[in-house]
Amino acid sequence: MTTVLPAFAEGGRFYKGNIHTHSTRSDGALPPEEVIRRYRSAGYDFLSLTDHFMERFGFPITDTRDLRSDGFTTIIGAEIHAPRTQMSELWHLVAAGLPLDFTPPSPEETGPELARRAHEAGAFVGIAHPAWYQLSLDDAETLVEHTHAVEVYNHGCQVMHDRGDGAYLLDGLADRGHRINTYACDDAHFKAPDFGGGWVMVKAEANTPEALLASLKAGTYYSSQGPEIHAVEIADDGLRVECSPAVRILVNGRGYQNSFIGGTGISHATLPLEKLEGSPWIRVIVVDETGRRAWTNPFWF
Repeated sequence: MTTVLPAFAEGGRFYKGNIHTHSTRSDGALPPEEVIRRYRSAGYDFLSLTDHFMERFGFPITDTRDLRSDGFTTIIGAEIHAPRTQMSELWHLVAAGLPLDFTPPSPEETGPELARRAHEAGAFVGIAHPAWYQLSLDDAETLVEHTHAVEVYNHGCQVMHDRGDGAYLLDGLADRGHRINTYACDDAHFKAPDFGGGWVMVKAEANTPEALLASLKAGTYYSSQGPEIHAVEIADDGLRVECSPAVRILVNGRGYQNSFIGGTGISHATLPLEKLEGSPWIRVIVVDETGRRAWTNPFWF
């Protein structure tokens, strides 16, 4: 029996996009028109411009509908905030697919309450750059009922703070039984070399906001800094992966459980799963010769 991971099943095609970035509507350096021009020129298919939904910026939800064009679309969104976590004054949540009339939070609204309200409004809700502000596993657990994913990689936080990796939180939540996905992003503010370092490859039937959001919520996508993942399936002889040339392919599971293969120019591999026996979930990481990675969402048996 063979099981194909959802993002690599038949139907649709992959669209490249970024769902966390900023403009002059909040604390970014470039106006929305230039931000979108740069992503479109770089070969992206879509963008969610997620300016900080905060009082000091006038609670912006940047309307990018007029900036859509043939072959390039946008998803309305924002980075939303409420007090407070164990280690920080504010929660940081990405909400792609917010309505333009989303109501600003009240002073009493908590992060989990804000996540629930954004989720109920139809947004794909992500836990943003957890390592950057030292988000604890206990705090994250208060969000999981109304969030879809954890940022596994935030390029801006990596470039400027060396805190771009959210795998600790993703795997910690999975080990506690929470079925949550993951995504990579830029979080570009264009004040540093924070553009084009992390993205999602979304399998959808069309490059429309509705189709892309449905696929994001369903988890039919993978994330990357550069490597491409063409196929992942679980068969009797192990986990089969097809990808662009890689030097390492890893399969992580609960705790320290792991399967690994290394070499030069690996594009097809079958990894044994005996060392992952008993893990309720697995996820695949592909690493190229420059150290750039690609990640699947966790797959639950």
